[in-house]
Amino acid sequence: MEKEKFFTNSENYENRELSWLKFNSRVLNEARDKTIPLLERLKFVGITSSNLDEFFMVRVASLKDMVHAGYKKKDIAGMTATEQLEAINTNTRALVDVQYSTYNRSLLPLLKAQNILILDAYEDLNEAQAEFVDKYFMDMVYPVLTPMAMDASRPFPLIRNKTLNIAALIKGKGSGKDIEFATVQVPSVLPRLVEIPSGQEGGRTFLLLEQVIERNISKLFLNFKVVCAFPYRIMRNADLPIDEDEAADLLKEIQKQLKKRQWGEVIRLEVEDGIDAKLLSILKRELNIADADIYKIGGPIDLTFVMKLYGLEDCDNLRYKKYEPQRVPQIEPGEDIFSAIRNGDILLHHPYQTFDPVVDFIRQASADPDVLAIKQTLYRVSGNSPIIASLAQAAENGKQVSVLVELKARFDEEHNIVWAKKLEQAGCHVIYGLVGLKTHSKIALVVRREDEGIRRYVHLGTGNYNDSTAKLYTDCGIFTCSEAIGEDATAVFNMLSGYSEPLSWNRLIVAPIWLRKKFLKLINREAKHAREGKEGRIIAKMNSLCDKDIITALYEASAAGVQIDLVVRGICCLKVGIPGVSEHIRVRSIVGNFLEHSRIFWFYNDGQPETYMGSADWMPRNLDRRVEILFPVEDEEIQKRVFHILEVELADNVKAHILNQDGVYEKIDKRGKVLVDSQNQFCKEAKIKEPKEKGAYQGRVFIPAEPV
Repeated sequence: MEKEKFFTNSENYENRELSWLKFNSRVLNEARDKTIPLLERLKFVGITSSNLDEFFMVRVASLKDMVHAGYKKKDIAGMTATEQLEAINTNTRALVDVQYSTYNRSLLPLLKAQNILILDAYEDLNEAQAEFVDKYFMDMVYPVLTPMAMDASRPFPLIRNKTLNIAALIKGKGSGKDIEFATVQVPSVLPRLVEIPSGQEGGRTFLLLEQVIERNISKLFLNFKVVCAFPYRIMRNADLPIDEDEAADLLKEIQKQLKKRQWGEVIRLEVEDGIDAKLLSILKRELNIADADIYKIGGPIDLTFVMKLYGLEDCDNLRYKKYEPQRVPQIEPGEDIFSAIRNGDILLHHPYQTFDPVVDFIRQASADPDVLAIKQTLYRVSGNSPIIASLAQAAENGKQVSVLVELKARFDEEHNIVWAKKLEQAGCHVIYGLVGLKTHSKIALVVRREDEGIRRYVHLGTGNYNDSTAKLYTDCGIFTCSEAIGEDATAVFNMLSGYSEPLSWNRLIVAPIWLRKKFLKLINREAKHAREGKEGRIIAKMNSLCDKDIITALYEASAAGVQIDLVVRGICCLKVGIPGVSEHIRVRSIVGNFLEHSRIFWFYNDGQPETYMGSADWMPRNLDRRVEILFPVEDEEIQKRVFHILEVELADNVKAHILNQDGVYEKIDKRGKVLVDSQNQFCKEAKIKEPKEKGAYQGRVFIPAEPV
């Protein structure tokens, strides 16, 4: 019991939310890296802002709900919700300070040096530019605006979530008139960046839309004098409180709750630094927000607009050369994909290899007269999804099509409702997720009639069926026609559509019932081998690690002598280097041009390694509250390839941050070492043309910078 308490002591764990903020700091570090092209650095500033918005709307909002409910239970790091909010506040302010310092002091001057100028204020306009801006306002902006005043007859208006607004104090031009409050929303239907005449040959000059409005705001209040005007933005609680047990129709319930996002509690107010004290006092009172939740911003509010600069024409020298995903060697474009899968299991490694085979898998199945049924789970899909189109076509062609569309995919709810209705109209059998669970698994099953009888073809992946994000996220997938996996795939869909749990599984491990036990068993087996004097080794790659049972098992394995390497992109609640607890655990996070998203788990197993991939991270939500699938990598050749992915990432000394004993992530000192950028390495490898025959893969040659 004492030993168990030693491993589970709260001091041995990092708070989830503070760990996430460290991840966002690593994202911001890319914007500060002088070796990265300028527009790429600017992009990371925008990503940092977007990440922070979602963090507040979901995670901070959830903590505030706990405080309001009087919830006193501490997290695994021993912190109450109130303590977490206080720490988040301190750390977020430090992060935002660094973000704006990077933008103002580093990136803006570098842009100016490239003849790309973003004006600090409308006062910086020359005469010609001022004339252009005023005309643009009257022609394009003024007709769209709706100024709203607050007085005895007009209450404070609804300020929509995440919208940028301008607050003003106005005073009647006649004597004795009281000062009143007014606000106007900066229209999101117009470009935030307004390009204006440059004044220098070859230069580009931009003014922000809110500055265009501020300059002309008096035209909105003709009978008033504008005393002052400042931009502001609010963040609301966007966590949907859906009571699935009481909802007779989940689709209608989610549609109803989506509307409430605009009315959620205000949890963050951003205002321009230097805002008038009286104006701020009115906003604070009417939005019912505490001082601790007000952020005074030293620059443009909401830096996600910089993402628009990333695509500037004639600036290729300021970006990485665009990478074109390579074809999968085992699949000739346009060939019969089912024939290729019958030749042996096929590994897909995105975005280094194209996502086209996954799209073709469904497309060919939709038109193949021998295909009887298609079954698939959809969590997030692209805006103009070719997979959705193929599924609809398959149903119209008379095939049995069953699709689980997860309506509870956060911030994709509306999007998925549209797709679900379209699929239903085409004749597909649509399942709207399961009560109490999110279906996060990535699986597609095609049932085909062949000469030998019915054969099942399966695609299993670590990422979404989204052809757009497949070019940006690193993910792995496998095509197989294994009979055992095919039977399991059928059982998965029967479970999703009819709530029938199979008595046993052949190869797949499914959450929420079986997956946690499987992971703990695999970790504990390595610990057992180490205690017996054998070699114990674990390598695991995932997005997040915050499950206490898993971390405790890893601590016990480390204490037994198991060597553990973890590649964790985001949240990591495990601490390294604790004497007697985690001395044999190493953690690294890779933040690069692509978003690391694949989940790979490798266990040495006394010289008989076992490799798994899947849709689940080591988080309570993945193991207990989601339908997830973990699948084994059984083909020896593919096992080598997958281990190689891990091997290269453990050798990365360019994009990897290493977690140290103090809880700080640091870049590796590269002096005197051969540089290994794992993402760049995989891009190069994907361009190497391989024979299609099985057994041709002999492993890649690369020089690790340090022992792996």
